[in-house]
Amino acid sequence: MSPTTPAALHEISPTAVAMCAAGIVLFVIGVVASKAEIARARGLEKVVAWGHVCFAVPLAVFGALHLAGPGFVRDIVPPYMPWRSFWVYFVGVALIAASLSIATKVGVRWSGLLFGLMMFSFVAMIHLPGALRQPHDRFIWTIVFRETSFGGAGWILAASAPDAWTGRGKSVLMTVGRGTVAMAALAFGALHFLHPTGLPGIPLPKQIPPWFPAPELVDYVTGAALLAAGGSVLAKRRTRIVATCLGAWILLMLLVLYGPVLIGALSQPAIGVEVEGINYFADTLLFAGAILALAKSAPRS
Repeated sequence: MSPTTPAALHEISPTAVAMCAAGIVLFVIGVVASKAEIARARGLEKVVAWGHVCFAVPLAVFGALHLAGPGFVRDIVPPYMPWRSFWVYFVGVALIAASLSIATKVGVRWSGLLFGLMMFSFVAMIHLPGALRQPHDRFIWTIVFRETSFGGAGWILAASAPDAWTGRGKSVLMTVGRGTVAMAALAFGALHFLHPTGLPGIPLPKQIPPWFPAPELVDYVTGAALLAAGGSVLAKRRTRIVATCLGAWILLMLLVLYGPVLIGALSQPAIGVEVEGINYFADTLLFAGAILALAKSAPRS
């Protein structure tokens, strides 16, 4: 029997079902909230208009993981933290709340700010100490840059919201946000050239499947686009168009490459494989949302 038949679909774990259901629900909410903006946009600005949806959906997915599969994340909580299970559920609820706020564009001033603070706290408490203990492990450093860019993008959203912070507060949020996303783009771009054939976007261990044509070319194109986006921020030139093109490219990769990888993972009976496949898809979608937040914050050429 084919692994993609309806009979096999019943074997998907409850955790994976909860993650997928949360993502689908937030996608619908986000599309409804952004439909007017998407309809008004023209050309590549259509891609920018999807930024809030791209950012909100993964937060709901990760929130559902914390609530429905706490065992997957409990061991990540630092051992010196009391009530480890409480923090797992607390973060899950916070992620769901942030996803609803960002999807509906209500209270993004606060949700973006607090989400960014949470991500920076994770980097300081969990990921950076691990990277310093293993300075030659490029995957741990990739996670450091990834989580930092997510926090920075949250601050960009907070600084760009209709009820955004003003004055020096807005300037600091925008500067830190753009800087962290740009640093991640530059680091990831270099890694795509040094280690091609990995899944494009965030250079983690999983490789491009053998059925996908020209894997090295895909990584080189992605790497060049990432370097161009990071460079455009530093040079303060054409950031909106360059970042928009990068965001569009990553979304294309999600459709033609990550989508089949996700389906393949959900076809496997192992819950760990299912959750890993969803995480890869959601992480890359969130990074696309971060790039589009960067694009939207830049002035039009």
